[in-house]
Amino acid sequence: MIEIIPAIDIINGECVRLKQGDFSQKTTYGLDPVDVAKEFESYGAKKLHIVDLDAAKTGRQKNIETIKRVALSTNLTIDVGGGIKTTAQVENLLNSDIGAVNIGSTALTQPELFKNWLNWFGRDRIWLSADVRKEHISINGWQKQTNTNIVKLLKEFTQCGLKTAVITAIERDGMMKGPDIKLYEKINSLFPGLTIVASGGVSARVDLMELDQIGISKAIVGKALYETSQESLNLKTWMKNL
Repeated sequence: MIEIIPAIDIINGECVRLKQGDFSQKTTYGLDPVDVAKEFESYGAKKLHIVDLDAAKTGRQKNIETIKRVALSTNLTIDVGGGIKTTAQVENLLNSDIGAVNIGSTALTQPELFKNWLNWFGRDRIWLSADVRKEHISINGWQKQTNTNIVKLLKEFTQCGLKTAVITAIERDGMMKGPDIKLYEKINSLFPGLTIVASGGVSARVDLMELDQIGISKAIVGKALYETSQESLNLKTWMKNL
C-alpha cells in the first residue's frame, strides 16, 4: 500500500501552503511546525517532508532551528528541502537527526557538486527535488522556469546513482484536484529503479489508489491533511493502517 508522507512548508516559522508554487497565493495556518509534526505522528505517520520556503525563495535558511526542533521532538524520519546550496548546510542538517536532504536548484545549477554529495553522504540521504511544470524544471522556489526537461535530468543523475526523487507537479500543487498521473506513469516507466515520491494535488484516497496502480510507492500530502473534511479523515486513517 502506498505510503503517505505528510508535508510541512515553513515561512517565518509557521506552517503555510501555496497554490501552484505561487508565494502570493499563500495560506498561513499560524501553527507551530512542532505541534503539527506531533499531530501527524499521532495519526501514524512514520515520515515527514519539510520545505523551508524562505530558504527556497531567498537562499537564507532562517527556519533551521525550527526544523531542528521538529526533529528533536518527534521520532519521525524527516527529509528537508529548500535553499540548500553548500556542503556545510548539508552536513549541518544530516548531523541534526535529519534523514535526508532534498536538493533542487543546486542540482541543476551545480550538477557536479550534487553528484559529489551523492557519493560523500550516501545515496539514501541525498534526494533530488524536481519541481516540474509541463515537464520542465522550475528553480528558486518555483520562481524561475528553465528549459531543462525532467527526463533528461533524471537520466543524468540516475547514471550517477540517484535513488530517490521527489517530483512535484507544480500546476497541481495546493489545488486539491488530484496528482499528475500521466507524468508519474511516464517517469516510472522510464526509470524503474528510481524511487519516485509523488507530490502535488493528492487530496483523496482515490488519488493514492491511482498512484499505487502505476507503481508509485510514496506520496507527499500537504493541504488535504490540514483541511477539516471527510477526505482528510480518510487520509489520516490510511496513515494509521500502514
